[in-house]
Amino acid sequence: MTRLLPYPFLSLFLLAVWLLLNQSVSPGHLLLGLTVGIAGGLAISTLQIPTGRVHRPLAMVRLAFIVLYDIIRSNIAVARIVLTPGRKAKSGFMTIRLDLSNQYALAILACIITSTPGTVWVNFDSTKSVLLIHVLDLVDEQTWTNLIKNRYERLLMEIFE
Repeated sequence: MTRLLPYPFLSLFLLAVWLLLNQSVSPGHLLLGLTVGIAGGLAISTLQIPTGRVHRPLAMVRLAFIVLYDIIRSNIAVARIVLTPGRKAKSGFMTIRLDLSNQYALAILACIITSTPGTVWVNFDSTKSVLLIHVLDLVDEQTWTNLIKNRYERLLMEIFE
């Protein structure tokens, strides 16, 4: 059974999405939805997704609140830049050397940086562990380095490493 349904919850989710999108539970849509669900589960199983382990779940909750606060704060800062007449932002690229090595932690850091208004994850050189980001209002590079290393990287290392 696990060969046909390696990810049963994913297959059920895909079936439910199929039925919701088509707004029908007719036998034809049930059959097509089952086909999509089974095919999706089998397709994901071929990717051989490595398993990850969270070491400190409470640190994950703390990180979520920090990120939410930073996103709200960045929205306000970007709105001020955009809506204030005559205000020029000094944007630029900067590099940060990271200590993170866990691929899940790096992926989450990429999501955090890119989802925060005014910052974009541009590149990560895994051989040198150097992150390249673009910042809309780059006043002080050391402030950004401290923010990413102390607020995000430290917690991500607690969670994953």
